[in-house]
Formats: sequence, structure tokens, C-alpha cells
Amino acid sequence: MRCHTRRQSAQESASVRKTCMTLITIIFMLGVAMLHAGFASGEPAGVIVVSNTTVTPAQQPAATITTTGGSFTTMLLNATTQTMRWKAYVGNVTGTFKLQDASNFTLYDWAITTVAGEIYASRNNTINWADIRCAVNSTLGAEQTQLNITTSKDDSINRTFNASVHRSFYVGTKLITNSSCRAIATFVNGTRQTASESASFQEVLLDDTQRIVYTTLLENKARGYNNQSFDFQMIVAESDINPTPSPYYFWAELS
Repeated sequence: MRCHTRRQSAQESASVRKTCMTLITIIFMLGVAMLHAGFASGEPAGVIVVSNTTVTPAQQPAATITTTGGSFTTMLLNATTQTMRWKAYVGNVTGTFKLQDASNFTLYDWAITTVAGEIYASRNNTINWADIRCAVNSTLGAEQTQLNITTSKDDSINRTFNASVHRSFYVGTKLITNSSCRAIATFVNGTRQTASESASFQEVLLDDTQRIVYTTLLENKARGYNNQSFDFQMIVAESDINPTPSPYYFWAELS
């Protein structure tokens, strides 16, 4: 499923001046059919975007200071800039476990009442799930080069995913052991979480030896970044100079 992105909102608190807001937040729901005969290996499946909403924040007006002629003013300014190198996806998941044949005829299915599993996102529409692993520096470096992201930037991919604290999970039949990959936990109620394997909304950086795969571990209607209930929150990288936004492809694996 191809998802195009636009600008959107994030909560701001700058005391003097804020520049143009460019972080994209898309809220959407995913309909997922899993566990049929065609996926006997249990690898992630593509998703259906049921609904999505993209919002854009208003720009903060400039601050005003009036001083008399001949005066000399020393200033300390605080500014918040919305990053153009990342965009966010948050939302909820609906789905079904199905037992299907190769022609997609269903023998039996089960409605999902408790959400668990992972959502995967990549700029590439084909992932070799058999080779999935923790993202390595060479793959990460290639991704940053393609997106014109400088390694030394504070909001580069390597400086954002600079810790390795997360719980264990499976991608298909492959175990990703706890705290073995680059990972973050996105904010809850506008506040940074303490690094912990029990943190909510963990996001782990994987690759298939060639392509970066952003992986968010699903929650079940947990309190999210704005204190509303979500099943997932994730951020993905974007070029800040390319006029055409990067499409991202999404997969899900429910457990």
C-alpha cells in the first residue's frame, strides 16, 4: 500500500519564536488479513488503509521588541523549528486472522479483539523478510545519503536511533532479541519516555541487508503522544530538500 505524505502538526512550546511547522502526522487505521496458506512462513502482509487524516499546524507569529534609539539590547532567544527530516504516523489497527488458500478463499477466520504485533514501514515496496535483521551502519548510511541527511545533524537517523533498548519480538519466524537493535520510544502525553524494555510505542530500526525497515511494536489502545488512545506511533525519515515527498509502504504482522 502506497501512502503519500504531506505536512502536519506537532505540539509546540517556544517562548519567543517558532519557525514553519513541517512535521507530518497522519492518523489512519489499518485493515489486515493474516495467517492464510499463502503466508505459511508467517511473514508480514500488506495492509489496507481504511481512513487517514493529515493535519498542518498554524505558523507561530513573529515576536516584537521595541527599543529606543541609541539603546543596546542583549537578547536570549528560544526558538523551536519543526524538522523537515522526519514525518510521523499514528493510528489504530483493525483486522482478522484468516485461514485462506492460494486463491484467497477463506476456510475460517477470527476477529481480532486485542491488538498485538508490529507495523512495518519502508520506502521500498519489496522487502526480503527472510534476511531481516537489526539495521547495520552501512545500510543506515546509504539511507541517509539517499535522503540527503547529514550524519552530524542532531536529527539525523543515526543520532535519533542512538539507543538499543526494546523488547523482543518476531518478524515472521525470526526472533529479534531484546535490546539488540537501534530503537526509540516515542513520546507519551508530550513527554519523553525513560528508556526501558517496557516503554510504550517502541520503534526498532531493521534492514533486509539492503533496505531500512522502520518497525513499531503495537500497543492495545495505549495513551499516546497527545494523551489519546492509539495502537501505534512511528516516525520515518524524509529528505528536507526533495520537493516530492517519499512514499512509504506499510505491512503488518498481528500476533
